[in-house]
Order: sequence, then structure tokens, then C-alpha cells
Amino acid sequence: MEFGRVENIKSVDFTLPEDDKLTLQLFKELKKKKTKPKVYVGCAKWGRPDWVGKFYPKGTKQADFLKYYVTQFNSIELNALFYQLFPVPTIEKWAGLADDNFRFCPKFSHVITHIRRLKNAEKETDAFLNTVSHFGNKLGTSFIQLGDNFAPKSFESIHDYLKALPRDFDVALELRHPDWFADTVASSEVFELMKELGVTAIITDTSGRRDVLHTKLTTPKAFIRFVGNGLHPTDFKRIDDWVKRISHWLDNGLHTLYFFIHQHDELHSPELSKYMIDALNKKCGLRLEPPKIIDDNSPPSLFK
Repeated sequence: MEFGRVENIKSVDFTLPEDDKLTLQLFKELKKKKTKPKVYVGCAKWGRPDWVGKFYPKGTKQADFLKYYVTQFNSIELNALFYQLFPVPTIEKWAGLADDNFRFCPKFSHVITHIRRLKNAEKETDAFLNTVSHFGNKLGTSFIQLGDNFAPKSFESIHDYLKALPRDFDVALELRHPDWFADTVASSEVFELMKELGVTAIITDTSGRRDVLHTKLTTPKAFIRFVGNGLHPTDFKRIDDWVKRISHWLDNGLHTLYFFIHQHDELHSPELSKYMIDALNKKCGLRLEPPKIIDDNSPPSLFK
């Protein structure tokens, strides 16, 4: 993920913002609705040849990467569908490799979000919804990522598109244009719409765009896209801060957490995911199974 990449990490203030008032209001509404939380941690892709011998066993063929990935994680942020819709037999094959506790979280097609820009995209949307439906009970939250040139002037397009989606379809929305966060009126309007429609607001934690780290929860679900910097020491401090915040959110009734680990080249995503899962288990009393790193060359002092 290149979005938010910076060269000088030392110049970035990685402080995690306080909870937004929208989040505080949500927790008030959830006080009497606590349930056992569902927690998913995963990566953005499985097709990494450079994971062979480090995360995948030596000799693993590329065709078997997903087969091994689903034994190590309980979720995947499926960016592949952003670029193309795969045939239904392929989707069913992928789903068949995972157990019932695994969740695929596909990204909406770029034709819908970046070419059609949410307008006149009924045909493409129907095709996407039909395709992902074949994940069956292993379909998690699908997500819409709008480009950084999709400004508040297009709010009506978001409104109409989200309204037209099936109400029982689990969806999240990622905003990137700076004005969605700098313009208080536009911000209030779009996040209130998401709350009204039960659409989860994606939180993105990346070095060069601290505004998209908004801490607004519009549903009892958190969908966090975390972008690390190649196992830089700040990656681990940021994870520690997130674990504390997530612990607080779970204590206040958060139902579901998706936490997807990105790196700019994705090489070290399994290591950082392992650190995240170990820290969540320790702080929150969870029993998530961490991935097994075959060849872990990261400094041992970083892993607590």
C-alpha cells in the first residue's frame, strides 16, 4: 500500500487520537447490548512468493499459498476483487479451503468506485454482490474504498449508492479525500449517514495521512487498516497503542473487530500480525492463534 507513505518517519506524530464523540455516543447505546466479540486479524494478500521459507514452508507452490494462509489466519482483506471479478468456481474453491471461522473481506470493484464513481453502476454492483455471495458464511465485511479525489461535493452519490445496497449486506466505507475530515459539516453529514444505514466507517492508520485515523465508530464494528513501515520500532509502539484502545472498545461493547496489517511492500506483514495477535491475547484475554513464523529475523526484543 503506497497511500500515506513518507520517507522521514521521525517527523510523524503517531499519537492515537481520543475517541470521537460519535464513538462515545455509540458506546452509550451499547451498554445493555454486550455480546462476546468476534476478532479477526489478517493481511491484505496471500500471494507473496517472498513468504516462502519465512511464513510458507519451503517448497510451497504459489497455487497452494491460500491453502496454507487459511491455517495461519482467520481473515483476509481481499483486494484482488478490486481489480477483477473472479469466476464463481474460483470463489467457491477459495471458500472451500477455509473453515467456518474464517472471513473473506473483499474490496468493491474499481469499476464501481473509481470509474463509475458510484453512479450508474447497478450492473457492476449486482455482479459484485453475486460473486461475493458465493463465499457463503465465510463472507465477512465487504468494503468500498473511494479515491483521494472523491470529494464531499459527491456526497449525493455516496448517499444514493449506499441507500440502494441491500440492507442485510455487511459493508464498510473508506474515505480518503482530505475535506471529509477537514470540513466539519461534510464530515458530520457522511458519518451520520453511515450510522443511519449501518455502514461501518473504515479507520486507516498510515504515516502520511493522519487525518484518516479518525476513530469514528458508526456501527458496533471496527474495521482498521494498519500500514506499518517495515518493522520500524514505531510499528510496535503503534500496535501497543491500538491494543489498549481496542481493549477499551471491547469493554464498552464492540461486537466485531477486523484489523488488517499492511506494509508498503507487505514482506513483514506476518511478523507484525503475530505481534498484534500476541498482544491482543495478553491484554484482552483472547485466544487467537498467532501465525507461525518459520524464519523470524526481526529483533527478538521487539516481540513481547
